[in-house]
Amino acid sequence: MQQNHFALILAGGVGSRFWPKSTSKFPKQFHDILGTGRTLIQMTYDRVCCFTPKENVLISTSDHYVSIVKEQLPEIKDENILTEPARRNTAPAIGYGMMKIHKRNPQASVVVCPSDHLITKEDVFCKQSKDILEFAEKNDCLITMGITPNSPHTGYGYIQYVNAGEALLSKVKTFTEKPNEEMAVQFLESGDFLWNAGIFYWSASAFLAALKIHIPELHAALNDHLAVYDTPNEGKAVREFYPRLENESIDYALMEKARNVYVSPANIGWSDLGAWGALYNQVTADENKNVLVGKKILTYDSKGNIVHAEGEKVVVLEGVENYIIVDTPNALLICKRESEQRVRDFVKDVKIKQGDRFV
Repeated sequence: MQQNHFALILAGGVGSRFWPKSTSKFPKQFHDILGTGRTLIQMTYDRVCCFTPKENVLISTSDHYVSIVKEQLPEIKDENILTEPARRNTAPAIGYGMMKIHKRNPQASVVVCPSDHLITKEDVFCKQSKDILEFAEKNDCLITMGITPNSPHTGYGYIQYVNAGEALLSKVKTFTEKPNEEMAVQFLESGDFLWNAGIFYWSASAFLAALKIHIPELHAALNDHLAVYDTPNEGKAVREFYPRLENESIDYALMEKARNVYVSPANIGWSDLGAWGALYNQVTADENKNVLVGKKILTYDSKGNIVHAEGEKVVVLEGVENYIIVDTPNALLICKRESEQRVRDFVKDVKIKQGDRFV
């Protein structure tokens, strides 16, 4: 396996739209949302290990989740777990990881990916990722993976690109973040747009050069502490300087500004699992189109529901149609499927009226 290939898995998010299963203390990426026996971060780790040596896989996460990462991925060494003492969005998290990787191996090419997405065509993803990393290793470019859209989805960012046919990469023209429905329909009909999967590829040197140009303050702050990375003083230094970094998205702060950005169109069975409704396309439904994740769920005259129940509790539904029902030890969610985007609002209200321990 190529020793210059690295993976940086981002695992610091909360995933509030998957409440009450996902909470600030135990977020989505650490759950077996699909009932497969593997959590989302474990599935992501397995996936990147198809083309990256295990010792070259790094996890970026909140310091609150380090113990969960160690429990679920015991093969990850402590020095490969990057702890964020404060949430500062993706640019600082990725920048910090890239500095560490470049210090270890200046020839490194890296895939950066979220820990809570689903990819069903893993063999296609692995081969395509390997090819992209080999290209990135030899070229000064920033590459993102774009998903061929099958609907005018308004919850995804879109990438406009110069279609290069069957080529591995195409030049990016524009990024658009979560368009309205009318614009999303136009994007789909044009054939010139892809969904932004938030999966990136680049050489460590190409990324840091772009970071220095487009986010110089972040580059300087991270580079000032280069000497302490992978030393016993790293943790203390990061706790001191990281909270002072600006909250910046890698998409807005770098990818939309750089000129050497390319996209690799992909058909990999991707879903960001952004909300409960995503399960409907990923878990086999019963004869009444109910998606049931749980050991003891019985339904009667019920159709089109999504039910997620933990443990040994028996759940019985009668006469229920097109609802999301999620049962956990601390909370029960019952809402219409069409209202799934309101779950974030529910979480805010629960926090205010019932307290942090429920969210």
